[in-house]
Amino acid sequence: MKITTVGVDLAKNNFQIAMADEEYRIVRRQRLSRTQFSRLMSNHPRTQVVMEACGSAHHWARVLEGYGHEVKLLPAQHAKAYVRRNKTDAADAAALIEASRCEEIRAVSVKSVEQQTLQQLHRLRTQWQGVRTARINALRGMLREFGIDIALGAVRGLAQIHEALEAADNGLPDALRPFIGSVLTEIAEQERRVKEIDLTLKELTREDTIVQRLQQVPGVGPIVSTAMRAAVGDIHRFPTARHFSSWLGITPRERSSGTTRRLGKISKQGDPYLRTLLIHGSRAVLIWAHRAAVKGKQLDRLRRWAVETYQRVGHNKAAVALANKLARIIWATWKFDRPFDGNWKSVTAAKA
Repeated sequence: MKITTVGVDLAKNNFQIAMADEEYRIVRRQRLSRTQFSRLMSNHPRTQVVMEACGSAHHWARVLEGYGHEVKLLPAQHAKAYVRRNKTDAADAAALIEASRCEEIRAVSVKSVEQQTLQQLHRLRTQWQGVRTARINALRGMLREFGIDIALGAVRGLAQIHEALEAADNGLPDALRPFIGSVLTEIAEQERRVKEIDLTLKELTREDTIVQRLQQVPGVGPIVSTAMRAAVGDIHRFPTARHFSSWLGITPRERSSGTTRRLGKISKQGDPYLRTLLIHGSRAVLIWAHRAAVKGKQLDRLRRWAVETYQRVGHNKAAVALANKLARIIWATWKFDRPFDGNWKSVTAAKA
């Protein structure tokens, strides 16, 4: 009996495995510790190993590939549909084997150590920014209780909080002042950490030609480019630019039937962090282009389109539409290894 597929339900300490033959019939089920699993797969003949793309999956994928196995990582939301009846570890492992038979489920590419390093730095950066924002909002609400109004915005808000702390006759109790100063110190420490990560991201990708090329695209700076590099890895797994923008979740959600086609809001599928960064970048490009157009400055074809879209549908819709276009430009710039050109036209557009 030849085992051709192994489904692995990953966990923190104990792994549930299901082994299947050529006809995808499960012939063996077993629960193993991390050490036992590693020992088993290091001695097992070459086979296909199927896992969910979850925590530690990319690490184990690299380990198993080092043992000579073929690894297939499946999106968790697609594998879930194959779980029969009650959800258990054994049922999850069996569902992975069944899901591996579906060719329409696209496997997740295995991330390298370098990719995961960039990704974890971005996650730390996001967490520290969240803590900083929470502390600023807490101080804003605290001072409002004593009649001290703090303006919106981090820079203006922090400046006014410092002024309120230094003022002696604004009604702020003396018992609170040292603790507010402690929170301000914590906020400054969070900002220092964020800047340190920004410098580290730049240093790690200084020699990366892909990251440097992506930064030529408007709205794509060091943060967006390194986040894209970490999440995407190999751009060639997206056959078209629409596949890439759809993967980011910035294409319209479709509800069509028969000859009636209905396009709604963006799908918001994929990585929300990448989508947020890209839309924020497009907002910056749109604001700059609008101000330049008002001053009568010469704009390239991309920015002229952005301004025309802004005038037609408004700022928010134009920002999302521009983000969609920027995603396609990123795909083309990355895949075809060419510099950014704001006046570039496709062959179809040029003929028209």
